[in-house]
Amino acid sequence: MRARAISCGLTPSRRRWFILGIAFGALVLNYFDRQIVAVLSVELKDAFGVGDRGYAMIANVFLICYAISYPVGGWLVDRFGARIMMLLAIVTWSAACIGTGLSRALAPFLFFRGMLGIAEPTAYPAQLRAVAAWFPGTLRATANSFCQAGSSIGAIAAPPLVAFLVFHFNWHTAFIVPGLVGFGVAACWWLIYRDPPAEIAEETLPSASTQATFTWPQLWRTRTLWGFLLWRFVSDPVWYFCIFWLPGYLRKSMGLSLGEIGTVAWIPFLAADLGALLTSACSDSLVRRGVEPLRARKLMLTAAACFAPLCAVIPYLGNTAAVLAVFSIVAIMCLTWLFNLGVVVAETFPAANVGGVVGIAAGFGAAGGIVFNAIVGEASEGFDLTPMFAVMAVLHPLATVILWTMIRRERPPRKATSATYHLDAPPSA
Repeated sequence: MRARAISCGLTPSRRRWFILGIAFGALVLNYFDRQIVAVLSVELKDAFGVGDRGYAMIANVFLICYAISYPVGGWLVDRFGARIMMLLAIVTWSAACIGTGLSRALAPFLFFRGMLGIAEPTAYPAQLRAVAAWFPGTLRATANSFCQAGSSIGAIAAPPLVAFLVFHFNWHTAFIVPGLVGFGVAACWWLIYRDPPAEIAEETLPSASTQATFTWPQLWRTRTLWGFLLWRFVSDPVWYFCIFWLPGYLRKSMGLSLGEIGTVAWIPFLAADLGALLTSACSDSLVRRGVEPLRARKLMLTAAACFAPLCAVIPYLGNTAAVLAVFSIVAIMCLTWLFNLGVVVAETFPAANVGGVVGIAAGFGAAGGIVFNAIVGEASEGFDLTPMFAVMAVLHPLATVILWTMIRRERPPRKATSATYHLDAPPSA
């Protein structure tokens, strides 16, 4: 099978880039599919006869399943490999997207949104596993960042493309078309991805048995793991607000139409993508100048969190341009923290524990989003969101306190030689 895998003109060095491109496309769809609901919040509330509380429930069904599935997805990828688990993930979430589009009542719509939440997290450890398997250390960070950018590209593409599909067809089509595209991406993944040949594997996957690692019980006894869980639980709600509530807020508070949302709602996500890459490069620059790596990441994240108080002024801005500008800055801050979680984890835990820590932390981050979404839904129904923006203004500063007081380099006991996860780099947020 291996000989056949590298035939057809695809040498290992070429195949790795095809694999990376397909993984990038998968993560674009991953975020695109979850963003459709945010873009169509008004249409969906009208279609199902629900208000903001009902919309919060729609968002939380996805997040609850997402939070539960993320740690499980990492274990499944370690158990069955990237090829089969990425395929199953793409096929499942694409089927869920189509099922969502075919739904005519709220109950099946919620079922398929939950199915989407179960399937989507697996893509991130699978992408990570593929990058770790096919790319050496000199290329791995670049390859992983490229895949992570796919998530933001999906969020950028969703508003204009969803608006286009709704205007030319209906809201059901906005779910069905990307679902069909997903089946094409799944087929490409299955045809192209193979485990790397021996010469690549020896270069990219050092034996985990040569490195001391934490066992599962030992991991939970570390202060730093709990620091990461609190970090994500406290800070992630701001990003989830941008994902699930920003388009609706622009329509409700700024009076934008669906067409206008398609024109401008992508701007904060593009800014977040570019800004987070720039801030990450700044922290790398500090390391090259001699700053200890973990300290460099902490300094960069602290600087980003200084912009959090801008959230409090959003309700008082009188025009769309100003709201978009502030949301763009806030989104840069959020994605900076999300992009660099894995980097900080990699500098505090052994490589074989990184995937597990990131997976668990992501689940706690989604749990924070669930709580916040429910509160926002209640607040939006009963009164204005001004108090919620004030809360968002302090969440990243609180996460900064956690960062400096709880996150440190952890050293496993010498006798610990096994781990639940065996990944070489952190997955996307």
